Amino acid sequence: MQLFDDQVIGGLLESSLETASIDEQGWHDHGAGPGSREGRYIEWHSFTDLNASVVADVARIRAHPLMPGRIPIHGFVYDVRSGRLLDVPGAKEAGAARG
Repeated sequence: MQLFDDQVIGGLLESSLETASIDEQGWHDHGAGPGSREGRYIEWHSFTDLNASVVADVARIRAHPLMPGRIPIHGFVYDVRSGRLLDVPGAKEAGAARG
């Protein structure tokens, strides 16, 4: 979700519904259409800063009124190359149990 934003994916879907590719110059649509403008109305929840996104998600869960304060919330990044869960700076503090 870090490789595109709503405008990029919306434009690709508007052009065609075929699989696109990405390289150093950006995204490339290889389809001949038809596409759909409907892709422009979807919020894809893309992000540019993975760690900040995790901290924000943990904080949002922590603040939810149905989440008991005594339960700590954790947030990690999964490293697909190593198979390890990586600590995210600030996530532990954002999700700390309260009370």
